[in-house]
Amino acid sequence: MITFFLVGLTVHIVFFLSIFDIYFTSPLVHGMPPHATLLPPPASRLILIVADGLRADSLFMPLHNGSSRTPYLRSIIEEKGTWGVSHTRVPTESRPGHVALIAGFYEDVSAVAKGWKENPVEFDSVFNQSRRTWCWGSPDILPMFAKGASGDHVYTHTYPAEEEDFASTDASRLDTWVFTQVKSFFHSAKSNSSLKAYLLEDKNVFFLHLLGIDTNGHAHRPMSQQYLNNIGLVDSGVAEVVSIIEEFFNYDGRTAYVFTSDHGMTNWGSHGAGHPSETLTPLVVWGAGVQTAQRATDPQPYIDEYLQDWKLEEIRRVDVNQGVLPLPYLNNTDHFKAQSMYTNALQVLEQFKIKMSQRKDTTLSFFFTPYQLLTESKQEEFIERAKMLIRLQKYVDAVSLCQSLISHALEGLVYYHTYDRFFLGCSVVLGFVGWTSYVVLLILKTHASLIRNPSILRQVRIPNHTLARVFMCLAVAIVAFLLVQKSPMTYYIYCLLPVPVWYSVVSFFHRAMLTLGLAVLSLWPFVCGIFGRSKLRSLSWFFSCLCLAVFPLMPVMGRESNIHLVLCGGVLTFFTSACFLFSLWQRSVLHPCDRQQFMLHVVVCAYVPFLTHSSLQQKQGLPLLNQIISWTTLASSLLVPLLSSTRLFHRLLSILLSLTATYLLLSTGSEALFPPALSWLMYVWINIEQEAMLAQGYKDMHTSNIDISKIRQLKLDDIRRSYFFVFFIITAFFGTGNIASINSFDPTSVYCFLTVFNPFIMGGLMMWKVIIPFIIVMCTFETIQVVTQLSSRSLFLIVLVISDLMALHFFFLVQDYGSWLDIGTSISHYVIVMSMTIFLMLLSVVTHTFTSQRLALWRRPKIHFP
Repeated sequence: MITFFLVGLTVHIVFFLSIFDIYFTSPLVHGMPPHATLLPPPASRLILIVADGLRADSLFMPLHNGSSRTPYLRSIIEEKGTWGVSHTRVPTESRPGHVALIAGFYEDVSAVAKGWKENPVEFDSVFNQSRRTWCWGSPDILPMFAKGASGDHVYTHTYPAEEEDFASTDASRLDTWVFTQVKSFFHSAKSNSSLKAYLLEDKNVFFLHLLGIDTNGHAHRPMSQQYLNNIGLVDSGVAEVVSIIEEFFNYDGRTAYVFTSDHGMTNWGSHGAGHPSETLTPLVVWGAGVQTAQRATDPQPYIDEYLQDWKLEEIRRVDVNQGVLPLPYLNNTDHFKAQSMYTNALQVLEQFKIKMSQRKDTTLSFFFTPYQLLTESKQEEFIERAKMLIRLQKYVDAVSLCQSLISHALEGLVYYHTYDRFFLGCSVVLGFVGWTSYVVLLILKTHASLIRNPSILRQVRIPNHTLARVFMCLAVAIVAFLLVQKSPMTYYIYCLLPVPVWYSVVSFFHRAMLTLGLAVLSLWPFVCGIFGRSKLRSLSWFFSCLCLAVFPLMPVMGRESNIHLVLCGGVLTFFTSACFLFSLWQRSVLHPCDRQQFMLHVVVCAYVPFLTHSSLQQKQGLPLLNQIISWTTLASSLLVPLLSSTRLFHRLLSILLSLTATYLLLSTGSEALFPPALSWLMYVWINIEQEAMLAQGYKDMHTSNIDISKIRQLKLDDIRRSYFFVFFIITAFFGTGNIASINSFDPTSVYCFLTVFNPFIMGGLMMWKVIIPFIIVMCTFETIQVVTQLSSRSLFLIVLVISDLMALHFFFLVQDYGSWLDIGTSISHYVIVMSMTIFLMLLSVVTHTFTSQRLALWRRPKIHFP
């Protein structure tokens, strides 16, 4: 069993890690020769101002009286600059948004493995290409651009990370800090000759990162007065900073200003997905080299109604997509525009050439299939035509041709980046199918009462040495092929793994399907005949399934916080626990510790979240006592059950109370009702399985201890139990939409523990919230194994087959494009199914300890049932 455990764990870890090599490798290339426009630039310096989390409508929408909450920027739009909507690309998060703005490419998807916190690979940026860059703002954003810069010419000034507190009275102080620092910087430069000399040079960039709007949006929602007032503060701060900068440079007209946002925010205070409120951000540009405000003489080509809502129908609107040079923003000659677009095309084409060369060098010539739309001959043709058109001063045609070249080059980059995906996918599929086949054979051989004819088996058996030679030759051929291809070391693992596996030898995305499945499961006692034996338990099963079926129908996004539902969750947990206690009272004498734990649970889950959210609403911050209670409850949630009685239902009740207390502390609304509903169904499941065993002639496990010598063989009914387990696990994960809340950042659920921004601790707490229902179901399944007198290995093998088949399906549905919600959900589906298998291997021991062991100063005989 230990050997099987280690081999199975290794195989599934390889399967688990494979998606990061197949789907989430860095698309960036290095080593390209630089290309620059030789024409003189229209500006000497750039002021980049990014208002983190600012929605387009929040900036452009006028007030009810017709005035604007941003009078300075409104005047820029109407008189001095060019404006539009920046259609940001998902995932709509701070790091991806800033990388796209400053580095000019969409966020490296391999950064998801590092929580969007660290640079997975080095990349170039506008800051790195500047002569010097000065940055002020958040410690979460600025360092990643300084870290990747060559030399020492990017200077960052950040406030302490503790200042990013969602419970603060008003996070606009973060933006006030930035404006104060910038003003002080230019003031000190007047008396600092060396600094002043640096500032007067060209190619300088000044970056102001304003996090206050984003923080206020998370804490108070975008429609709150704090969020809206913060926008007004930013407008006045920008006006003052622009005035100081213009005065410092003596109004030389060589400064360009860009005001925009990295992403927007939903009405419920989250971002990460693709809702228009998240992807539509404001863009206002003015100053040197920028086109001034243009009056629109004809109806503007936009099908939305934003122009009418924002009262900007008469001002020309120029929308942009990140990564495309927005020529209408430039106030320069047609020659300058065409030459700039030509240089941009050469930059993208050089990346394509490097990527094509790398792929060609690692692929056998007769296997290599080039990207047909941009072969080497077509590349040269594009370049020569563009040069000729510029020489002939046909600038419009040159721009159009260069845009076409950029489009083809970007498509080609994707083509070569995913070139090996099919090959690696097939290797992993072979491994999946081989492992599943091996487990099925193992079940049939060791855990099923099948009639076997040894003489027939001997006749069809292939000699082991012959089989070994065949697979050895196959392995050598694979190694030789990969060596010739110069493949990475991980390719050897994925391609060779199916060899020993074969030698040893569906799921749902629409959450409403969970509702349908639970509705079907609710009829099971009536179909299999249990209703005739136990009407009360059958009806309890029916209604508990229907109650749990409501949760998948609830929205996963856009849920407003409702602390009263958390209180209802505590009340329902109280009622559910009381029913359990009453049932235990009918069977045995209750221990005082059970009642004390019950009362403690109710106090924690009902009082702390309510008081915490009330304190935050009153701008009083997170109470220290509540924080201590929350962290203590979390730390003791796995220890407290080990102090309770080892009687099985006593222990299950203790597990329910301790874990649900933590879950409620992490809840903000309707999901708080999920644990009591799930626990009710799990309790009924244990009892109804007992009825099923009695119907088959087995003894009542409540009146007898387990006889290990009578552990039985597998039956068809055990496949049904394993299926129930897998279905309940999936329901526990996806039933409440907690996965979506992780993949679309919303820190509200962790406010009882901390309010200062810390993505790793917050992400860990939200992940623990997702895992809690998983543990409840696993402990129930451990009890089912005891009740049904079945070896844990037997049911484990069946579940292994089911989960591997599901994982294989999810493997093909992993995606590395779209919003963080889309990417994260696709990863979550695969990771959860794979983790379910790995956790079953690892946590089977933990849950066994969790349900059967007890911490005591003296030894007592362990008994499962009273």
